[in-house]
Parts: sequence; structure tokens; C-alpha cells
Amino acid sequence: MIFKALNFIAGKIFNKNGYYITGSLNYLKRKRSVDRNYMDYVRLSTLELAVQQIKEAGLSGAVAELGVYKGKFARYINQYFPDRTLYLFDTFEGFEKRDIKKEVENNYSTGEQNFSDTSVEKVLGLMPHPERCIVKKGYFPETAEGVNDSFVFVSIDTDLYDPIYNGLRFFYPRLSKGGYIFVHDYNNDGYIGAKEAVDKFCAENKITKLVIPDVCGTAIIVK
Repeated sequence: MIFKALNFIAGKIFNKNGYYITGSLNYLKRKRSVDRNYMDYVRLSTLELAVQQIKEAGLSGAVAELGVYKGKFARYINQYFPDRTLYLFDTFEGFEKRDIKKEVENNYSTGEQNFSDTSVEKVLGLMPHPERCIVKKGYFPETAEGVNDSFVFVSIDTDLYDPIYNGLRFFYPRLSKGGYIFVHDYNNDGYIGAKEAVDKFCAENKITKLVIPDVCGTAIIVK
């Protein structure tokens, strides 16, 4: 009874601040590698499960992240797919003015957040297998010209409407059957263009998505 009472009190305190005490895959015997120090356990744990599904299905193809910033999530993509090419698409200088203009005009976001405090060198320094990385620095989708690979996993984390919509248009046709696209910020009210972009693309292509309750509400598309 005392333990249950303490758990209830602690739970209320955590819940108030957006944190929840819960079990996770308590009955799965397979050994998993999920960094508990990563700021978003649900997102990273879901990535690990998707990787396992891809491996069990024997899918072939490269992996990618569009919107790398400092490489904190790309690091785990590189770790979980050590033998696959990882494309890193980013300006590495923050938001593009042409994308911010559309955000403001449509009241999607202010576009004011600064993501320029990064560099290709710092990102590659974080990668466990930098030799598997191909950096595509600049404005997407211009930087995708000449990329003809198929993909088994793609993370889209650009925050803004245009690069998310353009990312889906580029990657989905190149996604292997059974492959995954994770779109970050789908349920982030600070970047409502993310949801608009995903919903529009899914409606146009009659695609079903799954939304998970990670920190920013990632939308997942499985081909």
C-alpha cells in the first residue's frame, strides 16, 4: 500500500510536467539497445523497433535524415544501421528564408528558432560510423539531385511545411516496401505546418499514418 501511494504521488508530480511512469515491452525477451539518456525515450525506442522490423524483413536500401541539425537523432540511425549508407540532408545553417516566408504567410510558425549553431564537422564527429555518411549540404530538394538510392528508413525533422512536404514527395516513391518514414513535430503546435504537410501528402496519396506520443508527436508512414 505504501509503495502504491508513493507511486501515485510521484506520478501526479511527473504527469503535471508532461512525464509519465509506465512499463515498456515488459514481456519481450529480445535484448534491446536503447539509450536511456536520450531526451525522448518513446521516439528512440520506436526507432529501435522499426529497425528490428526492417532487419527481420530483410529489406535492402539506404537510410536518411532530412533536417539533421546537430545530429543527435542521426547518430542513432547510424548506430542501428552500421552497414548502410546514411544520407544527411541539411543546410547546416538553419532555416531557409524562402521557407520561413511561407510559414509566416500561412501562420504555420514564426520561423524564428535558430538552428545555425551546428556544422558538418560537428555532426560527423558525433557519428559512430562516419564513413557510411554522405552529407548533402544546402537547400532541399535541390541537394537530392542525382540521388537514386532506395530507402528503408527516413527521418524528416525540418519543422517547416515546405521541406516536410517536399521530403515526403521525394522519399516516399523511393521507399522500399515495408520501409518507414518518421516525420517529427506532427503534433507540435509551435510548427503546425508539419501536420498540414503530412496530412496533405497522405490525403493526396491515400496513405495511412500512425502518430506516436513522443515529445513532439512523430507521424509514422509505413509503405
